Amino acid sequence: MANLFSPLRIKNVELKNRLVVSPMCQYSSVDGFANDWHLVHLGSRAIGGAALIIAEATAVSPEGRISPDDLGIWKDEHIPFLKRITTFIEQQGSLPGIQLAHAGRKASMASEWKGSKLVRPEDGGWQTVGPSAVAYKSDYCNPTELSVDGIKKIIQDFQDAAKRAMDAGFKVIELHGAHGYLINEFLSPASNFRTDEYGGSFENRIRFLLEIIESVRKVWTEEKPLFLRISATEWSEIGWTIVDSIRLAEILKTKTIDLIDCSSGGNIPGVKIELKPMYQLSLAENIKKATGALTGAVGLITTPQEANSIIEEGNADLVFMAREFLRNPYFPLAAANELGIDIQWPVQYQRAKKKK
Repeated sequence: MANLFSPLRIKNVELKNRLVVSPMCQYSSVDGFANDWHLVHLGSRAIGGAALIIAEATAVSPEGRISPDDLGIWKDEHIPFLKRITTFIEQQGSLPGIQLAHAGRKASMASEWKGSKLVRPEDGGWQTVGPSAVAYKSDYCNPTELSVDGIKKIIQDFQDAAKRAMDAGFKVIELHGAHGYLINEFLSPASNFRTDEYGGSFENRIRFLLEIIESVRKVWTEEKPLFLRISATEWSEIGWTIVDSIRLAEILKTKTIDLIDCSSGGNIPGVKIELKPMYQLSLAENIKKATGALTGAVGLITTPQEANSIIEEGNADLVFMAREFLRNPYFPLAAANELGIDIQWPVQYQRAKKKK
């Protein structure tokens, strides 16, 4: 029976265990460039034993950033420092991944510790775009509705970013289709009010995502793992639902998505979500059991026992953790000790490994 420290092969990579460092915005870049903060932040989690380290939402274009401080991959000059990071992660026996993103109508906002407020063009912000000219909230920028040409440009941006990710040494790409950012905005009837081929019906609303996948796969070839993060429910009858997610997952099985990372929310303000341990687990479980797709569970998973039970009970295939990895970069090493499973530690840390 599989457990948290069982390996998992996906396409041309093997994860040494089921623990994934979820992408977490660091708001620590200038002009999209990675720096020493990103090297230490991501590298320390590789030392800590996670199988896959996914770099934060990385903008495929300058206007795709959530904030002016976001990581980017829209120009070749971004590649060298990212390559330094991926090389170090691999040297620790972990896999480097990257989440490619476009923030859509939720872009041009200040970083959390700078007030999370709208950044106007005169202060270094920019005009946002979306499927429709409807703001996320009143204190966000009113987006410009994307033309079909504008949509095609962003699809090309994702392809170009995927090529740079490959050149930078990443082994897994995750497309960010969750949390109210651009792909999610197209998927959801709560934010997509278009009347052309990209809006209206379910088939039309998923078209933007499917075209991005097709475009990315032209450079990120079939043998390489491609994940998708979705908001599997928006916790509202007017938005995207778990039924929609299951329907999408059935389609994605034929569209070369290798794993669905099951998060939720972020596109409809003011919804009530009951936050409790593993509160999103049922989303990954339902999609996996209904479609047979590989899924990742994420959301308030904080203990070795919780993480291990997810894998042992077959509710998901990977465990994505965020805040717990901020609290403890070495969670996998500690978890293995607590679960009584012997794993390889970095030789530099061997003296601290508990002896049986």
